[in-house]
Amino acid sequence: MNAHMNSRVNTRTTADLQAADSAHFLHPFTDFAGLARKGSRIIARADNIYLWDSEGHKILDAMSGLWCVNVGYGQQALVDAAAKQMKQLPFYNAFFQTATVPAIELAELLAEVTPPQFKHVFFSGSGSEGNDTVVRMVRRYWDVLGQPERQVIISRNNAYHGSTMAGASLGGMSGMHAQGGLPIPGITHIEQPYWWAHGRHQGLTREAFGLQAAHWLEDRILAIGAHKVAAFIGEPIQGAGGVIIPPATYWPEVQRICDRHGVLLVSDEVITGFGRTGNWFGCETMGFKPDLMTFAKGVTSGYVPLGGVMVGDRVARVLIDKGGEFNHGYTYSGHPVSCAVALANIGLIRELKLVEHVRDDVGPYLAKAFASLGEHPLVGDAETCGLMGALLLVKDKTTGAAFADDVEIGMVCRGHCFGNGLIMRAVGDRMIIAPPLVITRAQIDEMVALIRRCLDLTLADAQRSGWLK
Repeated sequence: MNAHMNSRVNTRTTADLQAADSAHFLHPFTDFAGLARKGSRIIARADNIYLWDSEGHKILDAMSGLWCVNVGYGQQALVDAAAKQMKQLPFYNAFFQTATVPAIELAELLAEVTPPQFKHVFFSGSGSEGNDTVVRMVRRYWDVLGQPERQVIISRNNAYHGSTMAGASLGGMSGMHAQGGLPIPGITHIEQPYWWAHGRHQGLTREAFGLQAAHWLEDRILAIGAHKVAAFIGEPIQGAGGVIIPPATYWPEVQRICDRHGVLLVSDEVITGFGRTGNWFGCETMGFKPDLMTFAKGVTSGYVPLGGVMVGDRVARVLIDKGGEFNHGYTYSGHPVSCAVALANIGLIRELKLVEHVRDDVGPYLAKAFASLGEHPLVGDAETCGLMGALLLVKDKTTGAAFADDVEIGMVCRGHCFGNGLIMRAVGDRMIIAPPLVITRAQIDEMVALIRRCLDLTLADAQRSGWLK
């Protein structure tokens, strides 16, 4: 039996799998040499909100895989939907003026569950591809309207919109821009609405800072010239940037600014979509009405890849009625298996009432639990929205002073999380979570107890190493 077949029957040792991984698999966002020295953690199986590695260790997945496993692991309805569709029609494309039943039915369903301005969808294979589509689509929109000079798209520092050339350019991650000649032309960035970093030291309330941060957008529009600005894109809550929850005043003011200058407003819902914030979409939670909306991850709960762009009436009518051929698309646009799984997934979200579960039950419960973690000596700020949460680790709780950069306190804490059966992500000094939407109050208690233990271990390291002096 060859190595490939061996892997199928799970007879290979962890060390053997790690060696093969190091020899052949280049991981995303990874120092390849560093990982080869350490060896990958091999995840073998999963159920509900838990994972088990190849050594049998149980792990509470407080990150829903990568922000995506909203309905939890092991949902048979999704497995059955994929198997049934694979038997009937495993693939056909959406080129050649052709469509498949799952793609049509999913488009119908998405028009039903998204805000009322959305009646059309353009499918992609991922969120990154969805945001690439946004760049093409908004520039095509203005071109059709006879304003081809409206090319510039404004985004934000520390935003994440994917890692393709356009997606990474839209994002505001300096480390990504340092590689590959990014950003591409026609994309510019303003500062993020992060009160702790940019408003607290000014003595501004969160509400006053939200208005100030929104007006950074207007300042940039005026500096460029509104006649050159195509769109503004933002995540309702910045996910990979550290769960940056903007003040309540921010997004409504952004809406007014975009409307005032005729600029298209794009909501990147790849993380915040399908119930994560306690509404179907984050723009509903934050109180704004975008013209376009990218999605992925939660649309299939990560069981199979799928992404896309919801296209609002303002844009769709121009592209349909006046646009002619839109020279853009993907082999896997509207993939029938992915669409079948998405249909089953959205059906399950409805059946289990997961949006209501987050909004009325576990979201408020998590908020109280995180408030209690905010009393920990290492935590300077604790905040949540729905089932997203962040803890800011600080050197001095009274002043909010940060740890020295070389301490990498977040990575220290993350190490303790991994060592104690918890997946919690570190973004700089912010420890973040986004657990599956099926999580219960008892499981939140379990998760918070693990977090508290890891904070205590991190504090002990800080005291022992003299990092608090």
